[in-house]
Amino acid sequence: MATQKSMLQHLSWDPRYGVSAIEDVLTPALVLYPDAIQANIEATLRLLSGDASRWRVHIKTAKLDYTLRMLLARGVRNFKCATTLELLIACRAGAADILFAYPAMGANARRARELAQQFPDVRISVLAENDEQIEQWRGSSVGIFLDINPGMNRTGIDQSDTNKVTELAPTIKKSGLEFRGLHYYDGQFASSPEPERTQAAHRGYDELLKIAGELLRSGTNVPEIITAGTPTFPCSLSYENFRRGSFIHRVSPGTVVYCDATSLQQLPAEYGYQPGALVLTRVVSHPHHGMITCDAGHKTVSADAGVPTCVVLGHEDLTPLSPSEEHLPMAVREGGKTPRNKTPRIGEVLYLLPRHVCPTVNNFDDALLVRNGNIESIEIVSARGREAPLPQGAHQVLPVGS
Repeated sequence: MATQKSMLQHLSWDPRYGVSAIEDVLTPALVLYPDAIQANIEATLRLLSGDASRWRVHIKTAKLDYTLRMLLARGVRNFKCATTLELLIACRAGAADILFAYPAMGANARRARELAQQFPDVRISVLAENDEQIEQWRGSSVGIFLDINPGMNRTGIDQSDTNKVTELAPTIKKSGLEFRGLHYYDGQFASSPEPERTQAAHRGYDELLKIAGELLRSGTNVPEIITAGTPTFPCSLSYENFRRGSFIHRVSPGTVVYCDATSLQQLPAEYGYQPGALVLTRVVSHPHHGMITCDAGHKTVSADAGVPTCVVLGHEDLTPLSPSEEHLPMAVREGGKTPRNKTPRIGEVLYLLPRHVCPTVNNFDDALLVRNGNIESIEIVSARGREAPLPQGAHQVLPVGS
């Protein structure tokens, strides 16, 4: 992780992020900037030569109906999700093609089957890596992507086990299901510097295409190959062989929609991405000389990516420290060179750019939409969390004391 100062080299304060009537806003608060989000969508489509069909955007970041409608309005129809609630929200929003990119089992799989029946016009796919996972979808309308493990060791078939892949693909067809392609998430290279990241990713893509070639030689067509979240998005763009195959190649970055401190470091500045989501917080204490505390602990800004959890826009002399549940202490380096670098007073509002925006968005029930400093609306974070663990009517509520 780079230092806060290096992150801020291209993240100086921009007045457009200011929020009017800030005194009425309860903090911590999630703020989305539609103009920046639109610019990020356009930047992604520009990198894909204007072809929206090449983007299978992961909506674990977007989370809001509002943002999904923005994507749909620009012709994006292919999505990827990780929870049944995200799947439901995407179906309702009008998505045409959704991959449930999490290895659903048991009741989760049955719920996905129900949604496929409820929305027959939506092309829904799932992941599989073994016979059992394929068998559970028998009799449903879902299609199957085989999940390939590129070395991240999270899910999938090891990319060296070509025989297993070529054995499973015909099993899908024998089960009366449709084989829709290969899924390959190479997120393990996120922390690698360039050019090592691209070199490692390209070696993995070489292996992936060998798998696709073996499938073709065994008589199985590969309709689609999915690669690349945000960290390896540039790597997929620069891999020429993806544009030469008989398959459709799609990328699946989701963080780019809002962007965060990490993605703005990982992606080339010339791509033109900008922060589309910030967290408003207030200074609540000066507990010690050279330290302040604000109301944005790890229940607000996710700490899963480590410390510091965020960047304080316009305050390069503030370094966020390890958070508590509701508290975020910050070290103050004195002697700042700009007016904004003086120690913030108690009650002052700060604007935080999360290091990992996806789980941060998931911490909020609502988001403020701000354009030109004005709050236009409050939008529900509609895909936050998960669906209820039991279907409605599947359990009986017993009276207290029974």
